[in-house]
Amino acid sequence: MPIIRVEMFKGRTPQQKKAIARELIDGFIRGNGGGNPDAFDVVFVDVDKQDWAHGYEMMSEKYPDK
Repeated sequence: MPIIRVEMFKGRTPQQKKAIARELIDGFIRGNGGGNPDAFDVVFVDVDKQDWAHGYEMMSEKYPDK
């Protein structure tokens, strides 16, 4: 059973996450030549921008909330 782990900034709705899960699973199935969507798990990890750095820059500084 494949597990797809997605780490991203907080703020997506449940409907957006469902759409993301569908696209990821469908892409995996296409790339693998077939499969059953029910065999997959997608785990979403919501991360605060203040808890994510790229190089020396915090994402909360690079992408401040408006």
